[in-house]
Amino acid sequence: MHPDCWTGPILHPILQFNKYVLTGYRPISSVQDCVRSLFYLHNELGNIYSHGIPLLCFLVLLPLNIPWSQISVTWLGVVHFLACLSPQLGSVVYHLFMNHEGGEPVYHTLLKLDVCGICMINTLGALPIVYTTLLCYPFIRSVALLVYILLSSHAIYCAVTARSSVRRLRSFAWQALFRFSFFLLRWVGLGGGSPTSLRHFLMMDALAVLGGVINITRIPERFRPGLFDYWCNSHQIMHVLVVGSILYLHWGVLDDLLWINSYNCPSD
Repeated sequence: MHPDCWTGPILHPILQFNKYVLTGYRPISSVQDCVRSLFYLHNELGNIYSHGIPLLCFLVLLPLNIPWSQISVTWLGVVHFLACLSPQLGSVVYHLFMNHEGGEPVYHTLLKLDVCGICMINTLGALPIVYTTLLCYPFIRSVALLVYILLSSHAIYCAVTARSSVRRLRSFAWQALFRFSFFLLRWVGLGGGSPTSLRHFLMMDALAVLGGVINITRIPERFRPGLFDYWCNSHQIMHVLVVGSILYLHWGVLDDLLWINSYNCPSD
């Protein structure tokens, strides 16, 4: 632990978004000092690295893992790549600089950036799912994509302006229902898609919901305040589950993109 790491009452109450994390807070810092905090132990280190390391891995490995030459709709691959990066990028920047000396205005700007990253994976991540499900219905597909983008814009506004994590989570609820309706279309055989992708998408949403519930309920630190200040608290667990959720999204979309290239609609 760095000698300047705060072990008593924190320097600014807004930094204690989890009341069960009692120690290990960084002091109010400049940009340079925030960056230096990457190299000593504090209670945000796990949050930074649990998304920072996967972000670097995804940035390098995902483009290599997407078979671009076998994809007939290239923009879906690009959108998918951006979707996988967005929540981790916003999260890393937020957790790294949240104790910046700019105070509450900077903190709230960083929090909005973090929320926007979540919104982007909910929005961009679903576009390949919608496109593939309605592959054989071009007009309906275009309308559905447009409606989803417009409604997602409203969800982003609601999430960014939400004053609690519960209300923020509610902002994404209708998006989950929208996606589920497309999963239902696939399940009953009315929608297109790879036979193996649906279970990946269901696991994706299950992990995301589980992570959100754990984060809101503050398990396990609510039972032993102070014990999980540095490692294995609810926010870090949520980060790990989010990375798992992104991986399932990737596997599902990859199956769908390859399916699109090999499938011919009955009307063709």
